[in-house]
Amino acid sequence: MRIHNFNPGPSALPLAAKERAQREMLDIEGTGISILEHSHRERTYEAIHREAIALLRSYLQVPETHEIIFMQGGGRMQFAFVPLNMLKPGQSADYVITGAWAKQAYEEAQRVSALIGASVRKAGSTEVDGRFNRIPRNEELVLDPNAAYVHITTNNTIFGTQWHWLPETNAPLVADASSDIGTRSMDWKRFGLVYAGAQKNLGPAGVTVVIARKDWMREGRSDIPQIFQYRAYAESESLLNTPPVFAIYMVRNTVQELLAWGGLSAIEKESEEKARMIYDVIDSFPDFYRAPVEKESRSRVNIVFRLPTEELEKRFLSQAKERGFIGLKGHRSVGGIRASLYAALRKESAEALADFMEKFAKGH
Repeated sequence: MRIHNFNPGPSALPLAAKERAQREMLDIEGTGISILEHSHRERTYEAIHREAIALLRSYLQVPETHEIIFMQGGGRMQFAFVPLNMLKPGQSADYVITGAWAKQAYEEAQRVSALIGASVRKAGSTEVDGRFNRIPRNEELVLDPNAAYVHITTNNTIFGTQWHWLPETNAPLVADASSDIGTRSMDWKRFGLVYAGAQKNLGPAGVTVVIARKDWMREGRSDIPQIFQYRAYAESESLLNTPPVFAIYMVRNTVQELLAWGGLSAIEKESEEKARMIYDVIDSFPDFYRAPVEKESRSRVNIVFRLPTEELEKRFLSQAKERGFIGLKGHRSVGGIRASLYAALRKESAEALADFMEKFAKGH
């Protein structure tokens, strides 16, 4: 039985990327040892490391004005890293709260700013009774023209909302793009810094990709320990300490395959098509499927919906699993169903899920 992997992260990886890892697991490039055993200072790994960065730059269409850095600690560590580096005493930063992770980023920035004599502002929020069902409109945002930066979370995995426009500000935008990086193009001129855990669209868990505008990054604080400075990672080519070599190797394999599939433009087009298939079924059965997100804010990569009863949702998940659909259970904090349509999930899987959803609705 074919498995259709809708897990929200770690998520599906291209088959060819995994097969290559399988072939090279015991002996990579004739060295006689596994990539897992290689020193990060050896020539074999250094070549893989640099190739991974070059492939990411090509695939994500990152200009030379921006640095690509590999780090550890996931997106959550970046919640503290960003204000620690890019906020100085007396400055303030704006945060827009559109979901659980955006809220946590704001709360962590509050802690950091209190330590360094800076501040953070809630520039906008769409939270209602602990839930989020839309992205705020620009006129709803109260942005500080003197803000050091404006932080957004481009896609909200738990509640299924996504930014389809950018806040109107002259301040550098900082974005947590963990769940939609690599599924659509980005206007890099607008972003001072973007961070993303690799485990949804770019590779396995264990490595975080940070893309920072070089001139702005150099303006960051230099009076903090070196291990906490973005510039130290950039200057060392992400080799400040031992990097997660296997995770970076798999990023290389994954991005290489995504480029072979046609690159970002092809993946973006397929992402739109995959989402349209699922939403079309939801909208065709409004008395059976309910998407609790305003249409203008719907995510293309995390589609959340409910059925008339929790009993039907359990039956849906059970029958889906029997047919090879995994990872569809909604986040524990909200329940329901969630289909994650990340970059490596092929269109055929979305087609199969849409067909199952239609038959399930008609049968119940």
